Amino acid sequence: MAPAGLRLIVRTDGAARGNPGPASLGAVLVDAAAAGSRRPDAPPLASISEYLGVQTNNVAEYTAVLRAVALAEELGASEVDMLLDSKLIVEQLHGRWRVKDAKLIPLHAEARARLARFGRWTATHVPRAQNKQADALCNEAIDRVQAGGPRSVVVRP
Repeated sequence: MAPAGLRLIVRTDGAARGNPGPASLGAVLVDAAAAGSRRPDAPPLASISEYLGVQTNNVAEYTAVLRAVALAEELGASEVDMLLDSKLIVEQLHGRWRVKDAKLIPLHAEARARLARFGRWTATHVPRAQNKQADALCNEAIDRVQAGGPRSVVVRP
């Protein structure tokens, strides 16, 4: 189990080849106390690569946040700093943009409920170029499943 007061840097991405199309999510969770934890190539404490079937990109983006936050909670994190390349998700989580898409309303509600269980959380928009690890995990998931591999690969400490 992670130490009390664990703070994690969380980078997530969702992908759909076609929109909707074969979709996946990727997430990396980095110990914020580690040197260089905010660098885009910081070594993760944990990661998720999961195939979602046919979905929209935005459903994949939200599902990535949900899976990552659930794993952060499982690891005992008290704080999460999310660095996301989806401006839509960041703005909706902070309540600055309304959630209009019916498919996203329950995902947004679940994300807000899960985030409320942490002592502190942030969501910051970053350029796609700073999210290559999570993006690679998305592509890995789709390619892995198309080759007959498992739908989900979760790496824990």
